[in-house]
Amino acid sequence: MDTKYIRENAGDVVHNLEYNSERKSLIIPEYGRHLQKLIDQALAIQDREERNKMAKYIISVMGSMNPHLRDVPDFQHKLWDQLFIMSDFSLDVDSPYPIPSKEVLKMKPDTLKYPQNFPKYRFYGNNITYMIAKANEWEEGDMKNALVRVIANHMKKSYLSWNKDTVTDAVIFEHLYELSGGKLNLTTSSEELSNTQDLMRTNKRMSNKIQNNNNNNSKLKNQKNGPKKPFIKNNNNPK
Repeated sequence: MDTKYIRENAGDVVHNLEYNSERKSLIIPEYGRHLQKLIDQALAIQDREERNKMAKYIISVMGSMNPHLRDVPDFQHKLWDQLFIMSDFSLDVDSPYPIPSKEVLKMKPDTLKYPQNFPKYRFYGNNITYMIAKANEWEEGDMKNALVRVIANHMKKSYLSWNKDTVTDAVIFEHLYELSGGKLNLTTSSEELSNTQDLMRTNKRMSNKIQNNNNNNSKLKNQKNGPKKPFIKNNNNPK
């Protein structure tokens, strides 16, 4: 191309440059501006049949941008929802799925009810609290007695995991009585829980297993990244 022509028209090219700061904000930036322009073109099509063809083409383009999600259930449904969202819910086409609305999109989810801990005995965890509540609902009998023994043994193991010291069965029975609201009473029974040394040995074995797994994961990560390159001092550089 003639250099003189380029020089003469360079001003027009620069003048017509578009900057993102001057463009309309993207609703879903992950898809890029070209896809947004396709949707804007679909909105401008007057013929409904042609508009439907354009919408299906846009869905195929969106799917090709996420090939790893093609086998995910309801993936197509998600794409159609995103299509309507990016069109600001103005695209009038025949969708194979219910068309979402702005009201539904702006709805806030219900507040989650987080489990409440018992600050006094946090080392037992919430699962023990749920198990105790379930045991309180059971009828008296061998099944309930067996469940209470399991709960008491687990409480003792949890106690030793966090306190790293010996604990008497009487202390566990008192805590069980308190957490159950006085419904599970082993304080006057001759029940004996698992030996402290056995429980501490089990806790140590589990701790070592977790540590070994972490070490193996670190080794695999290092092997994947490859060995570090050794530092070679360049004697030619001045000190």
